[in-house]
Amino acid sequence: MSPEALNSLLVLSFGFAFAGVLSTGYQLLTAQPPSFLILGDGARPKAVASVLFLVFAAPFIIMRNTVRGRRLQGRGFFPAMIATLVAGFWALMSGTVLLMALQVVGIVHL
Repeated sequence: MSPEALNSLLVLSFGFAFAGVLSTGYQLLTAQPPSFLILGDGARPKAVASVLFLVFAAPFIIMRNTVRGRRLQGRGFFPAMIATLVAGFWALMSGTVLLMALQVVGIVHL
């Protein structure tokens, strides 16, 4: 495996892991699973915080909705594949942003 492929795999894993931690923390605090519907709730500061939260938690929410849709509604393979690709790309991008931020702060040295 090339170093670039290994780096991408680690960044992807980091993006999914961070999304899972955020979503689990949200569910622990609010006793309800996170959803894209939180964007429509409340005033402007809450909406801004919701956008920041959803930017990083979206891969987990997309995959959770995909698994539930496949199991409960019997959705086919193609929608699940597309959702997985979208969630994976999103996790790759958010993981890249997080690792870059950690490098700037000095926590990670790559």
